Amino acid sequence: MRDDRHDQPLSSEELELFLQYLHRFARHDVDLFVLLEVGDPAYPCYVTLARDPAPGTDRAAYRRL
Repeated sequence: MRDDRHDQPLSSEELELFLQYLHRFARHDVDLFVLLEVGDPAYPCYVTLARDPAPGTDRAAYRRL
């Protein structure tokens, strides 16, 4: 499902759904890591989901959602 409202922030309800889906995705679909490119193709955002913290980053630096 694609949403054409890319110029608008997520509503509170949309953010809650996103976080629920993210938790499910992390639990069931991430083996070791996932690399994603999202957002505007001219100004992309690179996202890494991994089972371990980024090298040199303390676990305490991560915000639990």
